[in-house]
Amino acid sequence: MSSSSHPQIKVGTVFACNFLMTTRKPKKWSQRVTETSNALDLEEGVFALDDPRKIARSLKRSAEHSKRRKSDPFRSAMSMLNFYINRAGSNLSKERRARLEAAKGELRALFGK
Repeated sequence: MSSSSHPQIKVGTVFACNFLMTTRKPKKWSQRVTETSNALDLEEGVFALDDPRKIARSLKRSAEHSKRRKSDPFRSAMSMLNFYINRAGSNLSKERRARLEAAKGELRALFGK
């Protein structure tokens, strides 16, 4: 803001307005998507499993039983797996990324795709 557009406020002055100040840290959008979207009701710790087949079976089970999904079970399960991989980004180790990528293949096999 420049001082010419708002003469009562000097440039560099800190002022309080309800829309500028927050009292709590906002949630990350990815957390909001996981909690409130028409996604899946996942089993806790599914992405931390060591066996790609177990990850795929858990995602398949969740997709088939979820009341929150809009598309078919395979698409919902694959979307959630991709969402997790993409959100984790470079924080995933090569081993975990390989495990999750292998879970995609297992998921395709379980759904006959």
